[in-house]
Amino acid sequence: KSKMLLPRPQLDEEGNEIDPREELVRHLLEYKKYKSVLEQLQQMEEAEIEKEKRGNLMKEVRSLSETVNVESELQDMDLYKLLKVYLKVMERYEVEKNKPRHEVIQYPYTISGQRDYIMHVLDESPKLAFEKIIAYDPNKIAVIFNFLAILELLQMNLITMHLGEGFNNFWIEKLEQVAAE
Repeated sequence: KSKMLLPRPQLDEEGNEIDPREELVRHLLEYKKYKSVLEQLQQMEEAEIEKEKRGNLMKEVRSLSETVNVESELQDMDLYKLLKVYLKVMERYEVEKNKPRHEVIQYPYTISGQRDYIMHVLDESPKLAFEKIIAYDPNKIAVIFNFLAILELLQMNLITMHLGEGFNNFWIEKLEQVAAE
């Protein structure tokens, strides 16, 4: 029984015993190769960072302070230079002032509100033309909300639609089982 519990040696195609240490050594050599390449890549990256300015703020401020002497610039300041700076600032202000502003406007319509409104109007009259709904509130957004409410009522099987000839020519009416309830 004890012989059955011992691991059996693995054999390759030729019948030789496979040494598990060889595979481990191969994996370790591969790891060492990648690690050495990684160190080289890290050194190359550091060298490129030194060449290219990519947001190294402290280095940029230090280089600007070394190249620009503020006191000597103030000594050379005259009215013409001040006027040029003032004009640049004013141009920038005009550009910022004339930029398009986007406002989000909340419309007073909801699909459920328009759906209730349409059902209320259908309670008072059996048929309703879409043109009458448009005439009540000709705002483009209101027309869209009303149309979506009509589509939702159709999907809910609360109303039916009758098509006419022409553009936007259809009537809606309540279905009989809804009217009976």
